Amino acid sequence: MKNHSAIITGAAGGIGGASAVKLAEKGTNVTLVDLNSCEQTIEKIKEVNPNVDILEKQGDIRDADFVQGVVDDTVKTFGTVHILVNNAGTCGRVDLEEMTEDIWNRDLDTNLKAAYLFMQAVVYPHMLENNYGRIINISSVSGINGGVISSHQGSKKGRSGPAYSASKGALIALTKWVAKELGEFDITCNTVAPGATETGITAGLSYNFDQQVIKRMGQPDDIAEAVTYFASPAAGYTTAQTLRIDGGVDIG
Repeated sequence: MKNHSAIITGAAGGIGGASAVKLAEKGTNVTLVDLNSCEQTIEKIKEVNPNVDILEKQGDIRDADFVQGVVDDTVKTFGTVHILVNNAGTCGRVDLEEMTEDIWNRDLDTNLKAAYLFMQAVVYPHMLENNYGRIINISSVSGINGGVISSHQGSKKGRSGPAYSASKGALIALTKWVAKELGEFDITCNTVAPGATETGITAGLSYNFDQQVIKRMGQPDDIAEAVTYFASPAAGYTTAQTLRIDGGVDIG
């Protein structure tokens, strides 16, 4: 993966930041995308591998012009793009009764539309010209089982809302569609579905781990390890898969 280039969204911290650090550790040049400053991630990258190049882009990933600009600047800086990690997300923790159009549109646009925009922009023409690409979409077990039960500050509410679950489930379906479309060009597309993981989205929440095999919260590094595998040349025969990194919740 040395001298490869990657775009990672939601890279200011959490899973996106950890994934960027893991990829940089392998020698991958990275474009860090977030609404917020990625300074902390940049500092961590410089600690593990000061030799990689870093591009930081701040903006709204729901905006098609911004997305195209990120891809254009990445190609201008690094020559091309080999890896895309669609990680950025929002999560409205409201029930169906309290759901609003604003929350619904925000979660669907951030979690699903932005992934489509980035995939379209990196594949056509860059990954096709390379006859190579690795796309990793960060979904959630909420897109599979409707959301892990959690509580917020003593309230019974806290489970990820219907818009979040719908967007993450749709992202899994979109991943499979893209994988079928692009496999002949050595472009793989896979999904990582984290369970309860210690990030900004889960801040202030508590979980009951009685029904979970590994009785702890996941850490961003746990998810980043899976991202790194899917992003590597070693994953060339693996596509359209959804890998649950969830501590063994809902084994069945």
